[in-house]
Amino acid sequence: MRKALSAFAAPAVFLAIFFLDRFTKLLAIERLRPISEFALLPFFHLTYVENTGAAFGMGRRQNGFFIALTAALLVGVFYLRRRWGAGNPWVKWGLLAVAAGASGNLYDRIVYGHVVDFLDFRVWPVFNVADSAITLGAASLAWGLRGEAKT
Repeated sequence: MRKALSAFAAPAVFLAIFFLDRFTKLLAIERLRPISEFALLPFFHLTYVENTGAAFGMGRRQNGFFIALTAALLVGVFYLRRRWGAGNPWVKWGLLAVAAGASGNLYDRIVYGHVVDFLDFRVWPVFNVADSAITLGAASLAWGLRGEAKT
């Protein structure tokens, strides 16, 4: 029973992250794009950005390159998840979060030709839910692999 629940949980979490990312980006496109920016707190704004590059504005107008890179990354992540993820939940869920976030941004690149970003803390580049999942997933993956390097 527990294994069956776990088999259901991974796709459910993947889809939850992916659809939360899609939903928030659609809201940003519909409600935020017309006004460009909205201050929620002095240190946190919702700012509509169409990002054609990677983090910190690197690689602008290289959408085709980032589509290919993300597709290759996803193949690697799914391969590693099958290989590494079975015994270590930090690795398993970290790879899943990276895959879900990368899929969300890949969807944007294919459909819109750019990634929609909107979360703005004013001291960091504007980002989105998918970027957050990738970051948290990478941190979880690093935590899960910390003991592996010693062996």
